[in-house]
Amino acid sequence: MLEVDGLKKYFPITAGLFSKDIGHIKAVDGVNFTLRKGETLGLVGESGCGKTTVGRLIMRLYVPTAGNIHFRPHGQAGAHYNLAALDNAALRPVRPHLQMIFQDPYSSLNPRKTILDIIGEPLRLNGMGKRAELKDRVVEMLRLVGLRPEYLTRYPHAFSGGQRQRIGIARALILNPTLVIADEPVSALDVSVQAQILNLLKFLQQELDLTYLFIAHDLGVVKHISDRVAVMYVGKLVELADANDLYRKPLHPYTEALLSAVHVAGPTDSQRERIVLEGEVADPSNPPLGCYFHPRCRYAQERCQQETPILRDVAANHFVACHFAEELDLTGAEMA
Repeated sequence: MLEVDGLKKYFPITAGLFSKDIGHIKAVDGVNFTLRKGETLGLVGESGCGKTTVGRLIMRLYVPTAGNIHFRPHGQAGAHYNLAALDNAALRPVRPHLQMIFQDPYSSLNPRKTILDIIGEPLRLNGMGKRAELKDRVVEMLRLVGLRPEYLTRYPHAFSGGQRQRIGIARALILNPTLVIADEPVSALDVSVQAQILNLLKFLQQELDLTYLFIAHDLGVVKHISDRVAVMYVGKLVELADANDLYRKPLHPYTEALLSAVHVAGPTDSQRERIVLEGEVADPSNPPLGCYFHPRCRYAQERCQQETPILRDVAANHFVACHFAEELDLTGAEMA
């Protein structure tokens, strides 16, 4: 359904009276992946790694610096769009097929509009249905996400964080999209509410035949919803694999460090080594030579400081960007 090829986004750094460009922040630097119909791809990494920027590039909230975003919406035989090359007018008929769930359920809803207006706005903007039809469709969506129809006339301040996120989900799904980009949809919620929203997303995926790009920084959350997981570090993908394979046997030292922080229920959890990465995340405006991760990697060798690793398939669709992936014996996190 989706093929991202060589995707880049460089933000200019300006200085001086005339705002002259003096450099670039390489927020996304050559990302490649595919997303199959009906699956969930988890995109994870530390804050600032570029994962949210990837989502916004696919949504075309940002214009890519380079690369292609090939999108084939389900239900349109033979339809194929390169989202990176379309202008705003050409994007308009495509937008209903891909929607986004935002991270913050408090700031992503207009406090001056009722729930009817918030959820129904995508229909109105796309000229779909009259007022009565719109209301019926909104009521249907409210029931689908576990909210009562009598909430239609209320405003966002009357709802809890979990309820607001359900409203945001209803708004994203009301146009019947085929691809949904969920940008850390549970990170601002209590742990107990997180589980409810994750279960809701899984239910909706089966009910509506949805495909998800699920962006998060918590590998514990990602495991329970993702079919495959992609790990980002400073604008680049460093590992991509089936979720079970990646959690059981990571091949990149950065993934191993992230997994060491995941809590695993059971007596063996206290015996696992917590890997604390030393130093700072590389500066995307001035990244180091070679592997961007080498200044923080405890397995780094001289080659890592000179040669940039490429993302390569080393074991049955398990891709990794590490020179020594076959030689390292890294520790995973077995999860139920």
